[in-house]
Amino acid sequence: MNQGIINGFSGLTQDEKLRFVVNLLSSSDEKEQLFNGSLFRDIKMRNNFLDLSENTIGAYHMPYSIAPNLMVDGDVYHVPMVTEESSVVAAAAWSAKFWAERGGFKVDSLSTSKFGHVYFLWKENPLDLTGNWPYLRFLLLERVKTQTTRMEGRGGGIVAVELENLTYSIPNLFRINVEFETVDSMGANFINSCLEEIAQELKLYYAKNFSDIGESSMEGIMAILSNYADGCMITVSASCSVLQLDGVVKGLSGAELARKIKLAYDIALVDVYRATTHNKGIMNGVDAVLIATGNDFRAVEAGAHAFASATGRYRSLSECSLSNDIFTIKLTMPLALGTVGGVINIHPMAKASLELLGNPTAKDLMKIVAAVGLASNFSAVKSLVTNGIQQGHMKMHLSNILVSLGADPKTKAEAILYFEDKKVSFAAVKEFLTGKQ
Repeated sequence: MNQGIINGFSGLTQDEKLRFVVNLLSSSDEKEQLFNGSLFRDIKMRNNFLDLSENTIGAYHMPYSIAPNLMVDGDVYHVPMVTEESSVVAAAAWSAKFWAERGGFKVDSLSTSKFGHVYFLWKENPLDLTGNWPYLRFLLLERVKTQTTRMEGRGGGIVAVELENLTYSIPNLFRINVEFETVDSMGANFINSCLEEIAQELKLYYAKNFSDIGESSMEGIMAILSNYADGCMITVSASCSVLQLDGVVKGLSGAELARKIKLAYDIALVDVYRATTHNKGIMNGVDAVLIATGNDFRAVEAGAHAFASATGRYRSLSECSLSNDIFTIKLTMPLALGTVGGVINIHPMAKASLELLGNPTAKDLMKIVAAVGLASNFSAVKSLVTNGIQQGHMKMHLSNILVSLGADPKTKAEAILYFEDKKVSFAAVKEFLTGKQ
């Protein structure tokens, strides 16, 4: 379908944008009511929401669910999750309770450094850079004092500034590495503002002091934070005796279940096909909490998959060990999160999510999110090596199938009861409904 080019769309009012879009759809009046009905009724909340993004004409609703009983370092949380996949929430909730009864999740290590970089080309003698670096570093830090003062008052700021020679990879390429502590904010705007000021000061310094060899000797490329947050890491784990796995799966001893689960984790360490889906199972839980709390799940996804590839081969983020009849699962991943600033200060559901979690610090939220990721991962792997993933998944998907086939509430209840001990599939559900007619 060729809808044609429209110029000046961003300059239209929200009502004009909406009218333009619904005129491209069937039943335009009904669609207009759908879009308008998706927005907050409260005018202030509605306007704040419309300002969150560009060209907004409505809201796309996702289920807001709770995974209760997540225990991390002895504290219990009832965790908000935003996802359309019911089995993700069910898996996280089951696993959270399972491990809460066995001591919960423990945080083994946590760090919170974030990094940004200024890239530039230097076409003259590298010694002219390295020799002047101590003084230049002083100038760069002086330049950003107006940006860093407030962050320093909260316990953050710039931690380190280093010059790195990258000419071995690209001719004349250098990078200034800047390490930041942003406390409870994600800090993207703060970091990028500082980096751009540093880039400007760098350019100014060489224009003033090396004018005799020409301005073209130094070419600024870009200044940007990195989502590869390998200084913002967390490791969480959960352990129990093999005997505590007895009876978890009918017909399997705890020792046999532990062996099967460990083997699945080991496969994900060495096989890229399995590792990719294994890590997706971790991110199912992680992303759902990030969305609920107003954090940037795209940045975390990018960093997590980069870290999974850090050895040169993509591998799983989690692992499993068996030692002296102690069964342990562990997850290590980068998590650069925030609990203040950005969308978090504006979106009422993000605020409510953080309040539900006890208004955590960024460090505490890292612990919660990582624990949910490991909980989701364990539940999925346990299902894979026992009953298979589809049995539980399709049970949870039954309600969606019934809705798509137009089942009324009474028939839905009957179907749920009927399929309690039967295999669920679209064809089977359709056959059941046909028999009810």
